[in-house]
Amino acid sequence: MKFEDLDLIDPVLNALSDKQYTHPTPIQAKAIPLVLQRKDVLGCAQTGTGKTAAFAIPIIQLIQQIEGNKQEFPKMRSLIVTPTRELAIQIDENIRDYSKYTKLRHAVIFGGVKQHKQVEQLRRGVHILVATPGRLLDLISQGHISLRDIKMFVLDEADRMLDMGFINDIRKLLKLLPDQRQSLFFSATMPDNIVQLSRQILDNPIKVEVAAVSSAAETIQQYLYYTNRADKNALLVHILKNPRLDQVLVFSRTKHGADRIVRNLKKKNINAAAIHGDKAQNQRQKALKSFKEGRVRVLVATDIAARGIDIDKLKYVINYDIPNVAETYVHRIGRSGRAGEEGVAIAICEPEENAHIRAIEKLIKQKIKVENDNPFPQTDKPMTAAEKKEWNKEKQRRKQEFFANRKKSRARR
Repeated sequence: MKFEDLDLIDPVLNALSDKQYTHPTPIQAKAIPLVLQRKDVLGCAQTGTGKTAAFAIPIIQLIQQIEGNKQEFPKMRSLIVTPTRELAIQIDENIRDYSKYTKLRHAVIFGGVKQHKQVEQLRRGVHILVATPGRLLDLISQGHISLRDIKMFVLDEADRMLDMGFINDIRKLLKLLPDQRQSLFFSATMPDNIVQLSRQILDNPIKVEVAAVSSAAETIQQYLYYTNRADKNALLVHILKNPRLDQVLVFSRTKHGADRIVRNLKKKNINAAAIHGDKAQNQRQKALKSFKEGRVRVLVATDIAARGIDIDKLKYVINYDIPNVAETYVHRIGRSGRAGEEGVAIAICEPEENAHIRAIEKLIKQKIKVENDNPFPQTDKPMTAAEKKEWNKEKQRRKQEFFANRKKSRARR
């Protein structure tokens, strides 16, 4: 199937052609026709399957067909809500690309920056608004945004939205939306709380499910290094000696850990940057832009900050810390091998994380290939007193970060 087979209008097809998009991904092929038919859609697709285009392309077409040629002040017809600033910016950039041959106006709003420029853009009128929940409700309360003309509502990354404590914000938002609307609900996973939320948002939805979270893309090669905690950094440097790893996304469990990894890599003259919730918005965007443009070789990220990192042809992902939730591993490595491209995922496992690896292999129903060319193999020797002290400090830092993040989420509500 090609995009020409989806009954898309010429302005959209021309924009897709400019991006060299010829064949829709499975989620796009299934969702786009349904959205064009004004159906409510419940979409379940893991990261890297192209779900942003699955809702952005038909929304652009529907608004263009109804509003595109009108000369009057633009009315806000579509609202797209997503959990993080990075993801909101990424969606807005995609809308810009897909709508370049239309006269549609769009904007993105998010917290962490002054609101003046965002308010000025809203005053000029937009057809499509991409927003994070906190800033959206704030500007609504100030009278800068009205949702009375919304015809299409999208809740993206719903599972992450709930993980970050936005459930009360979403409930407030639902009360402000018109009852008569088309709603699209996308999530990488479908636990019970997500299903219950979808029932509050959707009206007789059609479920579209592609690439369950328990499966990693077949185009991703997975490798596993067993090592000791004290040798993790030296092993990471050893892996990065391979010049083919020219653009690498490294996952850290904590913000403190991400900064420490960057410091250690810079000591070895490896150009690296960190992206996490404690970084200012301009710092995060600068680091991400430098990584995309190849001026930074290694980007170290936490899971929440990594949502919205959408880099064409990113091939290498390294799990410096093994996640204790198996599904998170699948999400992480899905940053590579996107839309059918090849990817390489490397996991660095210390003894305390061996059980996490077993849980991951059980979820994905395959063994991860153990890399034997390892100058720092895992041993059975117990941690030294110094290593145990550092490990206890790290556990305390993780605990503090967990409660700090939860406090921030409550404050946003």
